[in-house]
Amino acid sequence: MTQPEQPNNKIVNSYLSQWTTLENYALQEKSLNLLFNNLCSDNKSIEDILLKVSILNDFYSTNIFDTYTVAKHIFDCNIDQELLVGNIDLVNKIALVKIKDKTRNFYFFASKYCAHHQPTQYAIYDSYVEKMLWHFKKLDKFYDFKRDDLSNYQVFMDAIKYFSEFYNLQKFTLKEIDIYLWLAGKKYFPNKY
Repeated sequence: MTQPEQPNNKIVNSYLSQWTTLENYALQEKSLNLLFNNLCSDNKSIEDILLKVSILNDFYSTNIFDTYTVAKHIFDCNIDQELLVGNIDLVNKIALVKIKDKTRNFYFFASKYCAHHQPTQYAIYDSYVEKMLWHFKKLDKFYDFKRDDLSNYQVFMDAIKYFSEFYNLQKFTLKEIDIYLWLAGKKYFPNKY
């Protein structure tokens, strides 16, 4: 198997161009942007939160089987002010949900929920993104972390920041870096079923 190309502006731009051709993903993102930014932009109504949780769960296959409990948890956390200021700790706060006397960690989902509200403040954690960061960490040592450290959202966000700086990709938004890492990770490190 070939390895991912060294990140640079041209490579990232090529993945961003590819993204625009993936109609299903592009339309899902447009739908989510409409939902999170126009129709249900705050988290003051359990109905709005439940709608966002359910659609994110469906589009991203986040395996939340009790969407109501997750929505109620987000509602009870009263997150709007923390989202507004980009509080990184909010991802871990949303992620830990008690369902039937067991605490579940919906870390993937929580990063997606925050990122769709504030794409300039939060990156989406995903297994493909993790694999790409880990690959380039081992290759070029752009930032010192252990693979398991990426399950701490602050470390994950720092890894994205240092990755962008190391490869001189600062002209790209957090969302664009995320798209590049996700598409390249999907190509070079596909999940095996």
